[in-house]
Amino acid sequence: MPIDTGDIVGVLLAGGQSRRMGGGDKSLQHLAGRPILEHVIERVTGQVGCIVLNANGDPARFDAYGLPVAPDVVAGQPGPLAGVLTGMTWAAAHMPAARWILTVATDAPFVPRDLAHSLGRAIEDSGADLACASSGGRRHPVIGLWPVALAGALREALEVDGVRKVDRWTAQYDMAIADYPDDPVDPFFNVNKPEDVKASELLYNRHIR
Repeated sequence: MPIDTGDIVGVLLAGGQSRRMGGGDKSLQHLAGRPILEHVIERVTGQVGCIVLNANGDPARFDAYGLPVAPDVVAGQPGPLAGVLTGMTWAAAHMPAARWILTVATDAPFVPRDLAHSLGRAIEDSGADLACASSGGRRHPVIGLWPVALAGALREALEVDGVRKVDRWTAQYDMAIADYPDDPVDPFFNVNKPEDVKASELLYNRHIR
């Protein structure tokens, strides 16, 4: 069955602890006068049926965006797989007709506007179970299209088996890849460190504006 926009919940992953940024929310750093999160929301909107923000802590700091905020459904902030599971769990509860979630890092301000389509096409063409993005041949495991039906298996992997690495869990499934060029701009450039904020500004001014 073809994967349509209405079949997908967009899950914006902002649950990390931003250690390399010195704490705080990387997604609220400014790029071109706006928070990075705003750029991400703008690019993902229209690709999915609805959007939920996965974030821990006080959800009020995201009130301006009018999005539902879902904290990790497993304790201890075990990493991005917790955000994936949280997205699956939220989708099952609030959008039961949605069969997929699209996960996007909220520190990646140049995420492609056709990401959901490309990942869905990769799954359809290969008959794979799920898909992740890559750029210039380098995979980005947390940027992907995941079936909500795998929520039970993922919860067991996290809570029973103690799996933390995305690649370790996805290795048991048939993974399709949607590859993008990384020149002149890597569409999955992410802002991890203070110096990345300046680099993203330069890329935006030269190639995106």
